[in-house]
Amino acid sequence: MKIQLLLTGNELMSGHTVDSNSAMIAQQLSAKAYSIARKVTVGDDKADLLAEMQQQSKAADILIVNGGLGPTIDDLTAEILSELTGQAIEENAIAKQHIIDWCERRKLIVNAANLKQAMLPTGVEIIPNPVGSAVGFSINHNDCLIICTPGVPNELRPMMEQTIVELICQRFPNNEQLSTLRFQTFGIGESTLQQMVGDKLTDWPEEVELGFRAGMPLLEIKLTIRKAEHANLQQQCYQRLSALMGHCIVGPESTNLAEAVVQLLQQQHAQLSTAESCTGGLIASAITEIAGASAVFEAGYVTYSNDMKQDMLGVDSATLEQHGAVSEPVVIAMAHGAMERSGAGYGIAVSGVAGPDGGSDDKPVGTVWMAWGSKAQLHTRKLVLKASRKGFQQMVTAITLDLTRRELLGIEAEPRYLSRYSQ
Repeated sequence: MKIQLLLTGNELMSGHTVDSNSAMIAQQLSAKAYSIARKVTVGDDKADLLAEMQQQSKAADILIVNGGLGPTIDDLTAEILSELTGQAIEENAIAKQHIIDWCERRKLIVNAANLKQAMLPTGVEIIPNPVGSAVGFSINHNDCLIICTPGVPNELRPMMEQTIVELICQRFPNNEQLSTLRFQTFGIGESTLQQMVGDKLTDWPEEVELGFRAGMPLLEIKLTIRKAEHANLQQQCYQRLSALMGHCIVGPESTNLAEAVVQLLQQQHAQLSTAESCTGGLIASAITEIAGASAVFEAGYVTYSNDMKQDMLGVDSATLEQHGAVSEPVVIAMAHGAMERSGAGYGIAVSGVAGPDGGSDDKPVGTVWMAWGSKAQLHTRKLVLKASRKGFQQMVTAITLDLTRRELLGIEAEPRYLSRYSQ
């Protein structure tokens, strides 16, 4: 069974509106083991839209048309569908009553532009819109179920959840039981992992689909099965990947680095404090976004200037003068100062050159000194991260959180990225 998606609107073609609807539609359908086979975006051109609808209705079992149902002259879906199917445009009583009720609830006067949304091809089945004024509708053509939907995301979502997905399930029953096991990783790229799988796991079962979703800073791994009887195979594949990837696995589902750190601190009844210069509080912000962080996060110090490093963290002026703010002795002093003043047992400290200017020959833009660990065992490292200012700050935040995660897990082996970025 083939589902295709047609997105309409000049605003999508110009880039003024970013398409989020296709992802939402795909996610809703994926939960029922349906997938989108093809997606096309077309501007508000009658000839182009008619040709695309004709082509897609011949190729697909279901065509979901998104957009073009509103009250303005560039909303063309009903008119084009009428020409495509040969069904005359008429005032649809259900759609008209929906518009009248919608306007009354908002104390609006029903006008001609509103009522344009009730002019639909003869014979369509109405799909209720619990939010907006334009109803959706469906019709069969070329042995294809054509489903027309509004382009407004907060209108489309409840229509998908309440009506459209169920309509598809009724018309095209699917016996597959899609199940996806997701987990997050850090410090390994998708090409590297794919090569490792190809080299080490040569007997990968075809019943388990291996997928990747690269993001910043994590790589999501997906193991998908389509039958419940393959659940054991899915778990076996996860165990084999875990053994292959080792400590690069951060956690299940949508677990991020800060969440993993907070969970480990909670388990160990430990506390953390941060001392940040070049990241401007981004590390502390990531931690405090996590529910329950108050039990494990004592304080975050943003000491951007040398004076604040001295006043707030007790960094010695002679150390700053001799070594400079971006140096190993300074981040060591920052980390110890943060832990001593907060009473936390673990600390993170960073000082670097975020750019785009401010670098020197011995400390070019992208240089960062970081310290992490406990009062008894503090680790340091100098890295050079070539990125934009924002990218640099995000990378420093991710790396220090991951290094802290590894410290809390007692992992002694260095991650590969340290040698990659060390100079």
